[in-house]
Amino acid sequence: MDSQKDRFGETIRLVERAKEDIFFAKRDRELLEKFRGQLRKVNKVETLRCVRCPGKLETYMFRGIALDRCRECGGIWLDKGELEAIVRKINRGPVGEWLDKLAAGNE
Repeated sequence: MDSQKDRFGETIRLVERAKEDIFFAKRDRELLEKFRGQLRKVNKVETLRCVRCPGKLETYMFRGIALDRCRECGGIWLDKGELEAIVRKINRGPVGEWLDKLAAGNE
């Protein structure tokens, strides 16, 4: 009888874990769609080749940072310091964004 209780409790824990995974997967998809909406293609004369495949790189702006994206494989390539800048901007929150806008308006 105790073994049945343990199996039932384990099943409940697995279901709860699955629900959490589903919740966070949905949240991640929503965030990715939001961030994809913030990508703006930049017309650039210089053509760079992808490091991973023979595709050409296109330049996109994301929150004021230039990112190189491959047409073929969809890989995104960052220059030195760009990942840290993106993380810093995303983690600033609404007050930080407001301060950035104020600072940009004064220049």
